[in-house]
Amino acid sequence: MEDTHTAGATRLARGTPLASAIDTSDAAAWTGLDLAVRQLARTRPSALPDHPWATGRRFHWSWDAPLPTLNLSRREPGTPELALALCHPDGRIREAALRRAALLPAADLRPLLPLVAIRCADWAEAVRGPARDLLRAALPGAGPDAIAALAPVVLRIAGRRHGEAARTLLEAELREGPVPVLDTALARDDRATRRLAHRIAVERRHLSPERCAEAAATDPDVVIQDICADGAVAGVGPETGEEVLLPLLRSRHSRVRAAGVTALRPAGRPGEAEAYLADRSALVRACARYVLRQYGVEAAPLYRALCASASVPPAAPLGLAECGAREDAALLWDLTGHPHPGVRAHAVAGLRGLDAVDAARLVPLLDDPAPGVVRETATALVPYRERLPVAGLRARLGTEHPRHVRVGAFRLLVAHGGPDLREIAWSLLDDAEPKLRANSRALLGS
Repeated sequence: MEDTHTAGATRLARGTPLASAIDTSDAAAWTGLDLAVRQLARTRPSALPDHPWATGRRFHWSWDAPLPTLNLSRREPGTPELALALCHPDGRIREAALRRAALLPAADLRPLLPLVAIRCADWAEAVRGPARDLLRAALPGAGPDAIAALAPVVLRIAGRRHGEAARTLLEAELREGPVPVLDTALARDDRATRRLAHRIAVERRHLSPERCAEAAATDPDVVIQDICADGAVAGVGPETGEEVLLPLLRSRHSRVRAAGVTALRPAGRPGEAEAYLADRSALVRACARYVLRQYGVEAAPLYRALCASASVPPAAPLGLAECGAREDAALLWDLTGHPHPGVRAHAVAGLRGLDAVDAARLVPLLDDPAPGVVRETATALVPYRERLPVAGLRARLGTEHPRHVRVGAFRLLVAHGGPDLREIAWSLLDDAEPKLRANSRALLGS
């Protein structure tokens, strides 16, 4: 059974129009067609046309090779045949197809531009030179839709040995061409195309800070989020309104929120950064401390006040550890008994960050009802594995204990090692808990 690309090449050989033979909106279809035609020429040459109009081009290659009979046929190849010729394994036929394509009206050439772009990365200089000349001449009049459809193919081949030239031509058109061309590329489904278009749109100042902020806050692609967040921050000044800052500050993406917090400085609103000192993201917390520090405000006293308040933000203990001192460990120890599990977990993580872990004092938290607290406790206790009571850890493997307690205990037993570890692992091979079974099998190498 033929694969999709071979079937498309076969349809073209039968005269099927290009748009019906392959999915012209898919960059992989174009590169697949290029490969499929070469394979067909080797395995089933009779499935492809002879391209008699192209034989005369062989005079331009090697004078040492036997000269073929010059074909004086004036039959012009159709678009399907030209598409096949542009993919042919014989470089002289590819060159001839490019020169024929250069004579086509713009409307007839447009569907073939993805193959012209592929030929820009051809191994043969006699092919890639004319291909680049043709692409350079065709791009200014190609129109937004054609360039947006071409871009994914160009970016797909850009990693090839000679593929950068086509990318350079595409980028030049997006930077210097009409605005509708860039707008169409911005809306493409292809991820690589959208990334390139957004980067160039920000460089061209085509996107306002408001549009950049909205895109940064809502776009699902993290690269575009970064590009647009940087573009939004670059446009922030003392007169910047909420329409730029709020989308950034309210984003669920931590990198975008961090950009928004950083933008509070050029906006002349550093006091608002205090609200982000206890953000769930370490990056956002660091940016908030940076903004406050630029205006002479130290974050450590603010964190201490938050940790001593009646309503402690869950990430406040971790923020205190990030900028506090060993003396703050006493406050964090108090928070290991806080009613909120998030506060307890971050207090343990903060103790680890301050290198203030007391193993004996922390062991009881291995029985905490919150899985997050037990995970942080186990992580904090791993460096102190030699001091841990092995009997107590083995007792926690009992089925009467919650899943997270059993998993945490086994993790510490593995870290501790010892002669009984394999026996413990054997006893858990058929345990009802999947993670304990998997970890035991990994330990035993079975």
